[in-house]
Amino acid sequence: MRIALLTEGGYPYPGGDSVAWCDRLVRGLAGQEFEVYALGRDERQRDGAWPTPPANVVGVRTVPLWGPPPAVGSRRRGRYGRRERRLFDGCFTELVRAVCAAPDGGPWGAAAEADRFADGLHGLAELAREHGGLADALRSERALRLLEDACRAPGALHAARAAGVIDLLTVADRLERVLRPLSPDWYGEDGLAAADVCHAVGGGPAALPGLLAGRRYGTPLLVTEYGVRLREHYLTSAASAAGAAGASAAAGLPVRALLASFHRRLAHEAYRRAALVTSGNAHARRWQLGCGAERNRLRTVHPGMDASELTEIDEDTGQRRTDPLLLWVGRVEPARDLVGLLHAVAELRRAVPGARLLVAERPDASGAAGGRSPKAAEYLAHCRALAAQLFPDEAADLLGVGDNPVRFVRIGEPEAPRLADAYAAADVVVLSSVVEGFPVSLVEAMFAGRATVATDVGAVHEAVGGTGLVVPPRNPRALANACAALLGDPARRARLGAAARARAVELFTVEQNLTAFRGIYLELLSRRSRAAGTFHGTRPFALPPEAHLFGHREGPASAPPGRRPVRTPSWARAAATAAVGEGAR
Repeated sequence: MRIALLTEGGYPYPGGDSVAWCDRLVRGLAGQEFEVYALGRDERQRDGAWPTPPANVVGVRTVPLWGPPPAVGSRRRGRYGRRERRLFDGCFTELVRAVCAAPDGGPWGAAAEADRFADGLHGLAELAREHGGLADALRSERALRLLEDACRAPGALHAARAAGVIDLLTVADRLERVLRPLSPDWYGEDGLAAADVCHAVGGGPAALPGLLAGRRYGTPLLVTEYGVRLREHYLTSAASAAGAAGASAAAGLPVRALLASFHRRLAHEAYRRAALVTSGNAHARRWQLGCGAERNRLRTVHPGMDASELTEIDEDTGQRRTDPLLLWVGRVEPARDLVGLLHAVAELRRAVPGARLLVAERPDASGAAGGRSPKAAEYLAHCRALAAQLFPDEAADLLGVGDNPVRFVRIGEPEAPRLADAYAAADVVVLSSVVEGFPVSLVEAMFAGRATVATDVGAVHEAVGGTGLVVPPRNPRALANACAALLGDPARRARLGAAARARAVELFTVEQNLTAFRGIYLELLSRRSRAAGTFHGTRPFALPPEAHLFGHREGPASAPPGRRPVRTPSWARAAATAAVGEGAR
């Protein structure tokens, strides 16, 4: 079986999103062939050493979503004649009219706009396939005029009506970048036409090649999201708006509204056309349902985690210590609310004077110098200064001496060479986030057999179940009281830690994740065999799903167009020969 793995800003780019999960998937399903189609999200992924792919990765193809548009073969990019220009005008108008339309038309209106968006998208894809890329056409003055007309049309988004020239130029540039997957030479017989399943890691631009392959070749599309791509776009857009001030923020409102509408339409189309949509938790599942995914095509597959080192840690023995240690693990950023955690520790020390906090920072995958982005470095400096203010008598320890109750370390450095060492030393693991997807640090703590205290955000409740304490976010006093309750009752803390390890081993291992996707691939392949008519002649069961799993594909030259020849099993050939002979007699 050949799987086309479609990623955006992730595998195999170094330091990208979902790299570890994709690598475990590809290596764990060594009996399948994978071909990776990767979209580079930003320029930070230009440099860096790519990891060596495993032997079952037969190819890696990339398209950057930054910088000038790449060349498309030897054809002139987007140099259309009169007929092609008319086709482009019609398709692009359909697309931008759907993007600019206000979502208030009821279910029938929503379905009509979804169909209009799909027609425009696939029309542009066919134009790119037959006449070259779309880059020059999407950046042309004609495209700007069509976009402006859509913004001024009756029923358009209120924010879009205020779009000026700069806003229209910005939106056109972003659309050209996001629509680049429509243009590369990925759709021939040596590309996506040879794939049995398209697996998109995200419902954003990464799903575009899968949508085209499904329309042209009937290839089933599987969409997997451990962090909902549309949610990430909303959060990034909100953070950018918060960083802007006054008039500049107001000027960017049309851009944010139009881009948000485009990504919402794209996510809806991906969910609507996918054969199956999988999520890593119920939090992501609710987002997918809200964006138009059908309930009967949704599956929850928890992300697998390599916890071999963590499960070797001895369980909590339930002993009371005079200087218990709280552990926080993660990337330092405002969404993790370390400020609130530091105030909670100050409150906790009134009840447990010897309590300490270890802040273990994960390396930043952004590619910044020193492994830490400028914003992360600024926030970390602010947290260090706050710790010095809250504990002035022990502030010297922030520089490495003294006895400060708060210490800041980085995983991989001499003070904390391994993640397992930090978890082994902890009595309670704390998560203080105000925004969270799947709580990786909590699941790691569960594998390590440690009790946890976490804020009620994202998928925390689903991951922890009844094995930890959950408190409201942005409430340092509640966080401190929960930590004090566990530190004051060592027996309860030990019971919760043991239950947490049992729950993690049952739900969050690599093995359960691989087993789930192996079954999903076979299910989608069996659906395609029935729907796409891949049986040879009129013989039923001539090509069972198992025929795709073993050996190399060899067969007659009369294989279906766009598909590699498939070998018919010997038992099927023998049965067919016997049936023909019996009919002749």
